[in-house]
Amino acid sequence: MKNGARSTGPLQEELATGERSTRNRVARSILDHGPSTVADLAGRLGLTQAAVRRHLDALVADDVVEAREQRVYGTRTRGRPAKVFALTDCGRDAFDQSYDKLAVDALRWIERNAGGKAAVAAFARARLAAQAETYRKAIDAAAPEERTEALAKALSVDGYAATARSAPGRANGEQLCQHHCPVAHVAEQYPQLCEAETEVFSQLLGTHVQRLATIAHGDGVCTTFIPRSEPPGPPTAQSPGTPQTTNNPSASTAGRNPA
Repeated sequence: MKNGARSTGPLQEELATGERSTRNRVARSILDHGPSTVADLAGRLGLTQAAVRRHLDALVADDVVEAREQRVYGTRTRGRPAKVFALTDCGRDAFDQSYDKLAVDALRWIERNAGGKAAVAAFARARLAAQAETYRKAIDAAAPEERTEALAKALSVDGYAATARSAPGRANGEQLCQHHCPVAHVAEQYPQLCEAETEVFSQLLGTHVQRLATIAHGDGVCTTFIPRSEPPGPPTAQSPGTPQTTNNPSASTAGRNPA
């Protein structure tokens, strides 16, 4: 090498590897927490907002993430909605190691040869019933006010990256947010999977639930509204012969997905 110059190849490779690693952390954070603002990502990852924007620009160019307006549930505040970054289908595929085509082919065969859509729905319920036993143990071990959080943690173990939080704009409810769905591509064609899941949530929590959004329908996160349980009040007087009414979890919006 002339004039004492040295090769920068290894250094450049090391820097490039570090950039990719940080970029993957940004994408993974969006996967685990759902659509995120630049400020959200900077706070979670300990990066400057300028650094986060640089990585997001690269991820957008690679079709791993996309920018969109933040969806607001409840009362919208003044001003323009914040810009958030969400994973694209391509970005989700980078994390998924699933057999989507095989699953779709199997469900299509069931639909055509074993009873139509009703058979697919029965399969979806049976599949979720097996998973639900593990979830039920976690919920039964939790205090009543922590049951949604317990369900979120159990779902996260199965790869759904779920969280629980108070529902914005609703004084007496929570949101169960699933930031990842291992079967999202299959559920796009067979919404019975989402409907069965919503029914199971209702049964596990003992209350009606309302599905607000699903990844399968193009939303950034699967969101389910769960009303908080009210403490039982004093019995009310009823006229003789008046039948008592009970809450029926199945009489709910379970399975309703946004169009």
